[in-house]
Amino acid sequence: MMKRRSFMASAAAVILTATPAVAQELSLDQVSQYLNGLQTAQGGFTQINADGTLSTGQVYIKRPGRIRFEYNAPDNSLVMAGGGQVAIFDPRSNNGPDRYPLSQTPLKIILERNVDLARASMVTGHTSDGTTTIITAQDPAHPQYGNIQMVFTANPIELRQWIVTDDVGSQTTMILNDLVRGGRISDIKFNIVSETRNWNK
Repeated sequence: MMKRRSFMASAAAVILTATPAVAQELSLDQVSQYLNGLQTAQGGFTQINADGTLSTGQVYIKRPGRIRFEYNAPDNSLVMAGGGQVAIFDPRSNNGPDRYPLSQTPLKIILERNVDLARASMVTGHTSDGTTTIITAQDPAHPQYGNIQMVFTANPIELRQWIVTDDVGSQTTMILNDLVRGGRISDIKFNIVSETRNWNK
């Protein structure tokens, strides 16, 4: 069964896409504006788990507060956030989904209604390697929940990577493939109660 720590680590992602040769370091305000403008998005992903294994699937994002990871075979699991909760559905379990507050995972930072990376003590790292801007952020009120490292390219600004470090230091990397912004995504995809009924049928 995918456990909470596994999810919080595996929600991290490295996005293997082409990047420009030289890119200007993005400011925290620029990145905050980009994330606040990212209302819906969907695409494929390849997840590099903390133990080095790989998983693939589809990701759906609907800000604020909603994300859904559908894992392909042989995993066939589902991780979704909605209504302030995260639920992990494991097809091998008969006990229903594991649930816990979204506020206790670093993914909360990019799913907030109003992202403000300039808040005091939120950003712990802000660098550029010449092609990307790398920002590491945490919940300033609860740094013990871990952090999320995000990698962005410029012109236009795009999120290319996020790496989540959980509360015990485990990390996972997820590769977003052809993430498409915009478009309509039904709210039902993020309804944990409805999904629980479907899995129990």
